[in-house]
Amino acid sequence: MTATLPSAAEVERRLSEVRAKRGYLLPHHGLLAIAAPRLLAGYDAAYTALTLEPRHMAEHDKEFVWLAVLVACDEAIATHHIRKFRDAGGTDAEIELAIRLAAFAEGAPRFAFAAEKWQRHLPAYDRERAYRAALAAVVAGSTVAPGLVEVAMAAVQTTRRAWWELTLHIRGAYAAGVPELELAEGISYAMFPGSIPNFVDACAIWQGMIAAGEVPASEAFRLWGAAAAEQGGFDASPDAPPAPAPRG
Repeated sequence: MTATLPSAAEVERRLSEVRAKRGYLLPHHGLLAIAAPRLLAGYDAAYTALTLEPRHMAEHDKEFVWLAVLVACDEAIATHHIRKFRDAGGTDAEIELAIRLAAFAEGAPRFAFAAEKWQRHLPAYDRERAYRAALAAVVAGSTVAPGLVEVAMAAVQTTRRAWWELTLHIRGAYAAGVPELELAEGISYAMFPGSIPNFVDACAIWQGMIAAGEVPASEAFRLWGAAAAEQGGFDASPDAPPAPAPRG
């Protein structure tokens, strides 16, 4: 099959549509405009539904989660989220907190190290207590709501495939009274910069927690949890997260 390149006018038209909607262009927009216009349209529709169209979170909260995720993923190109956060009333102190949360997430495995490797020497060491105490020190003095911190950390830990920490923050979000739809929205921001497979596995973690009765899920989310046993690919991935054990 011989491919036919689009005309310069057609490429410019496609790029102008993206530029007009978002106010900027990224490198992949041009490539898709030339080589895969239907994929560009599908990608744009998905991105629009993901972050441009309002869902459940306030704009300030949504962009706070975005900033933490971008730092965690070393994603330098999406600086428009800094402007969007400031336009929504975000402060530089809150941006600094988003950076700290991403940095704290990188250090989370050290708590696991102490619990797993030094337990014989530190029999009273409690990984969850230590993790929570350190996180409290990170956010001390901040005006960011505790529930938003839980959502941002859930999204960040999704990008890291840090499933123990993710369960901790899902429980924390419920305890803080975060609406489930807002938690779902926050975790979804890990999809693009943090990979869709990671997001899929994070959904499985949350679904498993509901099925195990670990969180006080709503009726709609309990129905989702009940469907956990029916879902899966052709073969189980060796890296798939295990279902969390019930607490208590």
